[in-house]
Amino acid sequence: MSELTFDQLRGFLLRAVGEEDSTDLSADDLDAELSALGFDSLAVIDVTSKLEQHFGIKLPEESTAEATTPRGLLDLVNGVLATSA
Repeated sequence: MSELTFDQLRGFLLRAVGEEDSTDLSADDLDAELSALGFDSLAVIDVTSKLEQHFGIKLPEESTAEATTPRGLLDLVNGVLATSA
């Protein structure tokens, strides 16, 4: 079974804003709001779309809107992956 790790999510998030090397995003930021970390709604939409493509899943729109932290995105994706396995 596939699982999204924090390091993978970090890569998706940083590529979405084009700052792979200059943005500091660590495991300490798991519960911080994505907007407070510098990720606007368009970046989050881009990330969720790329996650869907990468894992071959469909994330529920209402749940995606409620995933406002890195931990929320991890839990959402891994929950969908677990139910589709």
